[in-house]
Parts: sequence; C-alpha cells; structure tokens
Amino acid sequence: MIRLDATRLLGRAGALADLLSSTVHAGASVGFLAPLGRAEALAWWRERAPDVAAGRLAVWAVPDGDRVLGTVGLAFPGKPNSRHRAELVKLMVHPDARGRGLGHRLLATAEDAAAAAGITLLHLDTETGSPAERLYRSAGWTSAGVIPDYAARPDGALCPTTLYYKRLPPTAPTR
Repeated sequence: MIRLDATRLLGRAGALADLLSSTVHAGASVGFLAPLGRAEALAWWRERAPDVAAGRLAVWAVPDGDRVLGTVGLAFPGKPNSRHRAELVKLMVHPDARGRGLGHRLLATAEDAAAAAGITLLHLDTETGSPAERLYRSAGWTSAGVIPDYAARPDGALCPTTLYYKRLPPTAPTR
C-alpha cells in the first residue's frame, strides 16, 4: 500500500479510473451513476491532484502491477474549528479483490494516518445496508443515524445513507 502524492496520483490515474469504474459497475454507491465511462472516471481522479498537492486530501492505493486493487482517502477540512476531524472518502476495493481483508487494511491505514496527523474524529457516510456497513461496524465505527433518499445508486434509484463516526486517541500532530 502506498500513499499517493499528486505526481503519483496522476501517474496512476488510469488504474484508479479503472478501479472507480469497476466499483460503480459492481453496484457500489460511491457518487457516480452507471454507466461510468473511463474518461469521466479519469477526469475525476485527475481533478483530485490539486487537493492532494495542497494537503487537503490524502489518498492511499494498493497497486498490483498496472492495476489498483483498492483505495481510500482522507479529506481534511480547512476551517479553523474543524482541524481535529477528517472525512473518510472513497474506500473502494476492486470486485475481483474482495474478501481478502483489503478493506480492513485500507481502513486501518487511513485511521492510523489520521491519528498520526492529530485527527481525533473521523466521519463518513455509506449506503445503508451495504457490505461496507459491516466493515465499519467491525472496525469500531459508531452509527450516528440514517438519512433517507440521500444518494442515488449507480442505477439511479435513491437510497438511504448511514452516517458513521469514530473517535481516535489524541496524539501529537505530524501534518
């Protein structure tokens, strides 16, 4: 697993786009509708590079040759009253790589990096009833509630989302 700086993100943008497209086509509600074309997925990843370069977004990837099997990100808010928290974003595991513990490894990597950066609160949202909910619960995340009709699945149907949070032990920030 590697942390991607802006240059590495751009260098792996094609593999990241393939991961995003595969995840959406497998039915995951990660912000896109099907069919998700490669050009759109590629543009989305390339647009993340300035945030990575500025330190507003941290991204990790699990490379496997020319492919990326999984990714996770941490989005850091810029407001002075929110520097203690971050949002876990785009935890994705390629459909071919599921069931091997990769989701747990990605989640643990993001949590450890957040704690090392002085983050004491993480939050996320995920489709209610999705397999991701089991992952977050098993890793000690707490459900904060459900919002009905929050997002559309890849097929366009509206679905509820569950908000989760996790408190991290305070440490000296390194970011």
